Amino acid sequence: MESLRERKKEATRRALHRAAIRLTIEHGLDNVTVEAIADAADVSRRTFSNYFAAKEDALLYGDGERMQSLLRTFASRPPNERAWPALRNSLHALMEEVGEPDPEWAAQARLARAHPSVLARQLARWADFERTLAALITERDGLPPESPRPRILAGAFMTTLRIASLAWTDQHPPRSLAAVADEHLNEMSRAFD
Repeated sequence: MESLRERKKEATRRALHRAAIRLTIEHGLDNVTVEAIADAADVSRRTFSNYFAAKEDALLYGDGERMQSLLRTFASRPPNERAWPALRNSLHALMEEVGEPDPEWAAQARLARAHPSVLARQLARWADFERTLAALITERDGLPPESPRPRILAGAFMTTLRIASLAWTDQHPPRSLAAVADEHLNEMSRAFD
């Protein structure tokens, strides 16, 4: 169980994240300052700096939290489940837990594509998640560290999620992210099932 202090810190992170998204949607990333985000979240500039290095990090916080949850879920899957089905089942569990993303998530994805500073940070984070995921797959499957399979599986999974999220933000009329992700993972899984 989290302490009261940890819950308050998490509430501050989420408030800064929501403020960053709202202000960026309203005014555009280039017109939003760290000070404005801090003011909107009712914290000081220094408090903002205690939680995030830059406004781009505050924007991407929710994305990082979802990916951390996905990693935790994958790590807790039954050990006899093969890696690719475990990855897919982890995504399904995450989608059930968080539900269909709200429009802010789609707006955040469009912002990332439109602003190189956000996109660079997002891609760097996804690369970190991919490395962590490859290590989890290596451990799960009892493979030697130099085996390419875990890196290939992790890379294929993360790339497919990235492509699916881009397709989801661009679609008209909109469909659920779960349906779009499954469609993309079905196509990719032909090599892993």
